[in-house]
Amino acid sequence: MSLSVFSTEIYRAKLGGPAQGALIGDIAGAIRQLAKDDAAGRRWCAENGYGGYTSYASLDDLSWRDSTFAELQARLQKHVGAFARALAFEMQGRKLTCDSMWVNLLKPGAAHTAHIHPGSVISGTIYIDLPPGASAIRFEDPRLGLMMAAPQVKRTAPPARQRFVSVAPKPGEVVLWESWLRHEVPRNGAKAERLSVSFNYS
Repeated sequence: MSLSVFSTEIYRAKLGGPAQGALIGDIAGAIRQLAKDDAAGRRWCAENGYGGYTSYASLDDLSWRDSTFAELQARLQKHVGAFARALAFEMQGRKLTCDSMWVNLLKPGAAHTAHIHPGSVISGTIYIDLPPGASAIRFEDPRLGLMMAAPQVKRTAPPARQRFVSVAPKPGEVVLWESWLRHEVPRNGAKAERLSVSFNYS
């Protein structure tokens, strides 16, 4: 009899709440406005080869700056709490709180290389606008560098056995993962911009 251990969970759910569609539309407008107004962010993207715009290195006050992001942050809290419970975290009466949030506007043909989110517990993204052909988010098995001579797994193997797993989200969907899980956004094959908001909880 075999025993399955050390599972890696990825959480997916609709954002939910009243007038979700209107909120997603407001966020899309806010992202595009930030991309126009945030000169420091555009400069950072140009210097670091980011194909589009991100507020990651330039703005750390989105929820204070715009009530749209404050509402988003409030709605995300229940999802992060549910994921923490699913992971069986011993919180000792504490709760995880959002310590960073940033927007992403990925142009056609651009990508976001593989990375982790050091210093955080749970990371995630809510997807705002995903035109046809927009890239999925791809997760990497954290044991990959330790597998040495292990053969490749079959293409027909279930996701839990694959070395890489892609998640193709939908607009308004929240995807959460533990911050140590390496992930990337492959080349955006859409003919339009891919919009999302990412965040870390500690």
